[in-house]
Amino acid sequence: MMNILVCDDDKEIVNAIEIYLSQEGYHVLKAYDGLSAVQILEREEVHLLIIDVMMPRMDGIHATLKVREKSSIPIIILSAKSEDVDKILGLNIGADDYMTKPFNPLELVARVKSHLRRYTKLGNIAAAEGGNVCQAGGIVINDDLKEVSVDGEQVKLTPIEYNILLLLVKNPGRVFSIEQIYEQIWNEEAIGADNTVAVHIRHIREKIEINPKEPRYLKVVWGIGYKIEKL
Repeated sequence: MMNILVCDDDKEIVNAIEIYLSQEGYHVLKAYDGLSAVQILEREEVHLLIIDVMMPRMDGIHATLKVREKSSIPIIILSAKSEDVDKILGLNIGADDYMTKPFNPLELVARVKSHLRRYTKLGNIAAAEGGNVCQAGGIVINDDLKEVSVDGEQVKLTPIEYNILLLLVKNPGRVFSIEQIYEQIWNEEAIGADNTVAVHIRHIREKIEINPKEPRYLKVVWGIGYKIEKL
């Protein structure tokens, strides 16, 4: 059974989310502030984190930063703020998804399932089926071990970053539009996906490029999309 940690200082929201997730067969761990969430993650096996932003003791932003120091589990941020700047901040600090309150619980459950499928597929929980190695210049992706190295140095990516990079490296020279990337990675229609994809692309560049402002591998094709250069 997969463990999902739900963290929100509103106990009614936590209990409501627990009901929906329990009906889908997930085991729910509960926390009511960021510090408690971090402590639970240190002692329990958690496969996905749902966390609110505004909380006492430690907010969701700082908690996410702490979690990302040691773990690549999927993180879904909940927030009453719907502005793009807040969503981008959440993604910038390492969250995989962002939902604005009030949200549809069934949509949250659907997103949880989607992220856990990707996480499992990545091999962080289940062993990968089969295995192969993809390469583009100095980028080597071992899809069996789910490891990425650049010029011999191992690079740590989040599940979303890994899947985006794998898609591009498997198709060197091919340009993917933002919509194509979003629909292939998130498995849903790309509505307002520009900022979401751009943030993850920037993170990937920061991790694989010597100079992210003058990328050698991950190139933008202005007005069209992104590609991994054939080297």
